Amino acid sequence: MKKYLKLMRIRHWIKNMLIFLPIVFSGKAFDFNLLFKSITGFFAFSLVASIVYIVNDINDLENDRSHPRKKSRPLATGLVSKKQAFTIVGILAFSSIALMALFLNSPLSVALLTLYLIINIAYSFGLKNIPLVDVSIIVAGFILRVEFGGAIIAVPITSWMFLTVMAMSFYLALGKRRNEIQKNGHSSREVLKRYTEQFLDKMMYVSLGLTIVFYSLWCMAPNEVINNSERLIWTVPLFLLICMKYSMDVECDSHGDPAEILYSDKALIGLVLFYGMLLAALVYAPELLKLMGV
Repeated sequence: MKKYLKLMRIRHWIKNMLIFLPIVFSGKAFDFNLLFKSITGFFAFSLVASIVYIVNDINDLENDRSHPRKKSRPLATGLVSKKQAFTIVGILAFSSIALMALFLNSPLSVALLTLYLIINIAYSFGLKNIPLVDVSIIVAGFILRVEFGGAIIAVPITSWMFLTVMAMSFYLALGKRRNEIQKNGHSSREVLKRYTEQFLDKMMYVSLGLTIVFYSLWCMAPNEVINNSERLIWTVPLFLLICMKYSMDVECDSHGDPAEILYSDKALIGLVLFYGMLLAALVYAPELLKLMGV
């Protein structure tokens, strides 16, 4: 079972936590009907994301066997055969469809999930070799997660939320490409031959600067989050610290993968958890006081 979970890259499901942004920042996390939909959507989307990972591994099987890190993946090592991998893909597809059909009545969310699958399959079969298109598809994947999260609970994505997620996604994607060059050279991935480390370095920090500006404006925008959303300005210093700590990790001995960086840094995990608690306290203070009987 462990080899199949590794094939599905369960650890990377943490990226799908973006699905919860709309319900959290709309102040509706205590609506348990909507919360159930968000949780169900999280698993439906995660299953499709695992399909993308498996298809990509199948397509890149020969290259992965000679890659210093990817050679340990279940398909590359032979722990999982291609036939078994395709069987897992079928099971995941059926499970995701079942979750969407039984618990989520949202044609828009189905369309967004289908679009995510299509662009990522296209990425696996060639678009990943086109400079800027490759990082744009990664960014689109993050944005679609947030849009999907809004669609399943019928909460529109605000402008500042969109801009913040977009800029942060570019920062993460460009940082990953930059560190791939540093660690494995330009030949480890076809598209890296078209990038320079200096270009990626400059663009990732432009994206980070925009992320911080967009997030700050998001926190100050009237009714952008909830009524009296100006309280969220107190999360900006902590958000800035999280960005700094992540950047320190990227600059150090890292391959640039966001999930791996987070899992490997306890201090970063602590900052993120503290940010989550502060956010909950600011957004949901009345509801939390009511639950505590105050």
